[in-house]
Amino acid sequence: MPTFPAPDDGSRLAYRADGDGEPLICLPGGPSASAYLGDLGGLTVHRRLTALDLRGTGGSARPEDPDAYRCDRLVDDVEAFRAHLGLAQIDLLGHSGGVNLAVLYAVRHPERVRRLVLVGPSTRAVGVDITGEMRRGVAQLRVREAWFAEAYAALDVLLSGGDADWDAITPFLHGRWDDEARAFHAASQPDNDDAVRMYGAEGVFDPAATRAALKTCSAPVLLLVGEYDLNSPPPSTEEFADLFPHAEVVVQPGAGHYPWRDDPARFTATVADFLG
Repeated sequence: MPTFPAPDDGSRLAYRADGDGEPLICLPGGPSASAYLGDLGGLTVHRRLTALDLRGTGGSARPEDPDAYRCDRLVDDVEAFRAHLGLAQIDLLGHSGGVNLAVLYAVRHPERVRRLVLVGPSTRAVGVDITGEMRRGVAQLRVREAWFAEAYAALDVLLSGGDADWDAITPFLHGRWDDEARAFHAASQPDNDDAVRMYGAEGVFDPAATRAALKTCSAPVLLLVGEYDLNSPPPSTEEFADLFPHAEVVVQPGAGHYPWRDDPARFTATVADFLG
């Protein structure tokens, strides 16, 4: 994997580059290695995907200072990545927790962002509340699934403040829950506890300031979410979109938290059309 130096300590940050066309910088969630993004359903036919492994994940070095995992500090890594690629402006895609990083980057470097694609967006950076009723509403769309009763019972415990079996609710994150989805889920989980713990640590996010800054965001924004995405319910994504002057929401039918896997052709067509 190609690497470049981190802007503060010079440690090596790795990234994957695949496909043709203009670069699309991709930020994974988790924090997990970017490998789980794959080719984003075949988007490499349209764009050159340049997916960053965040600090301490995949091929990127683990920092000595745990504070280096903070999302607000990782903004500097994204800016160094842009400079390394020699791009004056970037098209930027974030998935799940990576959306928080993409948004903080857009706030800090608005002149560098040409277009913004937010997939299955986490809303922590902007303080949009995802309510239990939102999650229950999405979950109940799956009532005919064979696994629904067990998964919904675990979800109810979780939303009621109890100790839930997280593995039991995993099917709600996928448009279809089969052996392939099980294998994908097992392979894509974060493996750096420090990175997970510090990414959204206390004081990392300032939702009020971020929301105010987004009011002046001039870049077009696409928020794409799966119809079945329990992690990022469509109603919360609609609220998120309202924070931008120029945003559109696409709800992909039959998709979960990884919509490029559930209907690659639809996902690719939607994103490629937005990116032009």
